[in-house]
Amino acid sequence: MTDMALPVTHLRVDQVGALSRPEWLLEMFRRHGRGEVTDEDLREAQDRSIRALVAKQESIGLPVITDGEQRRRHFMESFSGSVSGFAGARPVLDRGPVSSRLRMERDLPLEEYRFAKSLTTRTVKASFIGPDRIAQKFEWESSRAVYPDLDAFTADVVDIERRMVQELVAEGCRYVQVDAPSYTAYLDPVSTLPMQARGEDVERNIGRALAADNAVIEGFPGVTFGVHLCRGKRPGSHRRVGGYDAIAERLFNTLRHDRFLLEFDTDRAGGFEPLRFVPRGKIVVLGLVSITSPRLESKDELKRRIDEAARYLPLEQLALSPACGFGGGIFGAVRAMSDEEQWRKLELVMQVAHEVWN
Repeated sequence: MTDMALPVTHLRVDQVGALSRPEWLLEMFRRHGRGEVTDEDLREAQDRSIRALVAKQESIGLPVITDGEQRRRHFMESFSGSVSGFAGARPVLDRGPVSSRLRMERDLPLEEYRFAKSLTTRTVKASFIGPDRIAQKFEWESSRAVYPDLDAFTADVVDIERRMVQELVAEGCRYVQVDAPSYTAYLDPVSTLPMQARGEDVERNIGRALAADNAVIEGFPGVTFGVHLCRGKRPGSHRRVGGYDAIAERLFNTLRHDRFLLEFDTDRAGGFEPLRFVPRGKIVVLGLVSITSPRLESKDELKRRIDEAARYLPLEQLALSPACGFGGGIFGAVRAMSDEEQWRKLELVMQVAHEVWN
């Protein structure tokens, strides 16, 4: 059945990534990793958690539903768990080589979408990690026997992710979010200096990233595409620091996505001035609600910041969301807040959006 529950391009609220996994599900992941429970046992636990999350999202009025990434051990597993030949996305590794040419073995984003869609009549959003983040995790210098360079590797990533989009669209999905934490790496010397040290041209990397993201989503009319520029969610992190200024004009005017989901919950992101480069017809989803602090923002605080952003981009091109996902991965995950605090923040997003945009 085609997902036509609600047009999504101009929705004023959004949610970005994982929702908190209950402790009993985290324990099931751990037991599965030790071989104490079967794949089916883990799947049933994931199904149970997703059913509860979908019902809760509906109860607070969220117009866009996700499965909360309850099946994922890490946000990059949307790709690494779908292909063979690549271990570089495992969170225990910084970068990794390939053992063979990438080959798609299954479609995890499609499996996630199918189950969530079976539970609701509302719009269900699918998501997967963007091609440049995968390239940043690829140890190309140790993989030349398989891929001569980053361009060849990225081309295969794009082909696989286009197939993911094709299969999602064929299933009825009309909202796809690409997670793109790679772009904020280009704002911070902590990330760019290692690239340069191994002989990479940062400007060429950015150009390759933009072209790859556009290639993944090209040719799917009627589908809304969002791109999320993540900065990481460790409380007090001093990485991915820097305003969007350095890449804003090029990024906003090159990427063909409909919705830019940007994090503005900490000083790391700088001010709203770069929003002046966003073209007409695009929506910027302001990630103003913290996912690392349990403190509940006030309505006045959020409205003031929305007003500040509207100085650079018309209010009709703005929307509101939490900065990122609440859940994180399962590896050493530290809960920043309780489930109740998480839902209060999502309810706050709904309330403020209603009062600002009616």
